[in-house]
Amino acid sequence: MNAPAQHTSPGVQRGGTGEAVCVCCAGRIVRSSVRGEQSPGVPWTDSTLVPIFSATKTAASACFLQALAEQGGSPALQLGELWPHFPAPRCTVEHLLSHQVGLASWRESAPIDDLEACRAAVERSAPLWAPPQHGYHPHTFGPMLDLFMLALTGGRIADFWEQRVRRPLGLAFYIGLPLSLAERVAVLQPPRVHGRLPDTPFYRAYFDPASPVYRAFNCVTGLPSPRHMNTPFGLSCACPARGGIASARGLAFFYQALLGQLSGSPFSSQVLGWMSRPVVSGQDLTLLCHTAFSCGAMCEPAGLFGRGGFGHAGAGGSYAFAEPAFARSCAYVTNALQLGILPSPRHELDAGEGDEA
Repeated sequence: MNAPAQHTSPGVQRGGTGEAVCVCCAGRIVRSSVRGEQSPGVPWTDSTLVPIFSATKTAASACFLQALAEQGGSPALQLGELWPHFPAPRCTVEHLLSHQVGLASWRESAPIDDLEACRAAVERSAPLWAPPQHGYHPHTFGPMLDLFMLALTGGRIADFWEQRVRRPLGLAFYIGLPLSLAERVAVLQPPRVHGRLPDTPFYRAYFDPASPVYRAFNCVTGLPSPRHMNTPFGLSCACPARGGIASARGLAFFYQALLGQLSGSPFSSQVLGWMSRPVVSGQDLTLLCHTAFSCGAMCEPAGLFGRGGFGHAGAGGSYAFAEPAFARSCAYVTNALQLGILPSPRHELDAGEGDEA
């Protein structure tokens, strides 16, 4: 989620909008369906890609955790060991990936494509809360995770993803899209607002420039709204918090890789255990509602991530999850942006039998 994340309407019917769903189990597609258009007059197909915003966060976290495990580390590692000037040095990797470090906003803004400016903004900030309190980090999560990955490996999240995950497994899921593939990307359509937004604490804070919630959604600059992902800069931006471009199949198969169901997957069972176990639950100081997180994934709201599952939502309504007990994953993507705080489970698509990808 990058703006107020999104509720989905009952079916996509506007011109130039579409959606896709894919369900996989034990390494195979068991149900798959597409509907609508990726842009006016262009049908949505199984190969259509679409920005998935914060649904990228789970893939980014998995990459960081795998790199950490390969160096003998664990989520108990204190962040100051990797970044001595980080303003919460005694917080751990687990705290960072479960949104407990209190840096959902910074004291000053920084551009999304300038990691050194982001580093300076982080180091000049102070945490707004400490564990066990938590609050979703919609935009600062990505630059901070990239900076920790640089400290750990010398490369960015997108480098690990491309070299170790996407390319070897052939996933239609990019963190930073090659612009040669831009014609496959669905054009994001703005939400239609009917009447006033709900008068809730979240929305009051979201539109109040003096509030920490407003700052959390605005202190990282460069992509001011979801619609700016339609631009070449938006498509090629490799930010781990919001730079994912994927098909429903590509997103669902990433979770199959995480579940250990794809040959050649780099992800260990140790990483799956860290990501599937909830570590914090309660009132979210950013979203101002009840949320729960593991190391890098959402575990609630109930009903969105299956039975005993974990996953992540993204602005616009896209989301995906895994159910480890069933070796099952599901992904839903759309280009019809909708308003809301969290997406609702989708049941409208009639998914037919699919083939192994």
